[in-house]
Amino acid sequence: MKDYLDLYRDSTTNLDVTSFNRGPHHLEYYSYDALMIPHILKEIKNAEKKGYDAAIIGCFYDPGLREAREVSNIVVTAPLESSTSLALSLGDRFSIIVGRKKWIPLMMSRIKEYGLKDRLVSFKDIEMGVHDLHKDESETEKRLINSIEESVKEGAEVVILGCTVFFGFYREVQQKFGIPVIDPIVASLKHAELYVRLRELCGWSHSRKYSYEAPPVSELQKWDLRELL
Repeated sequence: MKDYLDLYRDSTTNLDVTSFNRGPHHLEYYSYDALMIPHILKEIKNAEKKGYDAAIIGCFYDPGLREAREVSNIVVTAPLESSTSLALSLGDRFSIIVGRKKWIPLMMSRIKEYGLKDRLVSFKDIEMGVHDLHKDESETEKRLINSIEESVKEGAEVVILGCTVFFGFYREVQQKFGIPVIDPIVASLKHAELYVRLRELCGWSHSRKYSYEAPPVSELQKWDLRELL
């Protein structure tokens, strides 16, 4: 993944990719997703302490995004939010291509949470799990092409690939259809770089009023929640 992202990072960006030593190797299930959020928060707090300017959560479910912004002072981005933010600037309506139908309900809940339901044309699944996407790349690409073709006929002007493990597929299918096809991990990286620059230039960061109000330090100390400090 790092080699892939190195192709897209700005020349001034120093990029590190980390993964967890234990736990599930994908988050296709709600229970897996819930288990990993504490680890995500801990890793992002560690990144902040080490002096990183930003952190990217590498799953299209955007697990722990709001929670991470609540407890950290660095830029935090995640694939679904970053991809849809970009899609809204590139076209009026978009579709999302996913691996399995199983993924759609949680992703739809995020779409509703972000206020984007009216801009979504459809979800399309290609009936492949996370670990299947690069086993036979020609088959994956064929299924993507079929799903994108259906999405365009339904009115999609932009298509988002709804899993970070779809990395590397966007360019070929984009050329075939002549519309933007968004790679979510690239979108997350560029989103993070943009927000870091805007913070430097304009002082813009996630608001501490209401939604992202941080927990009181006194409570974190009293309840020994040191991993959030």
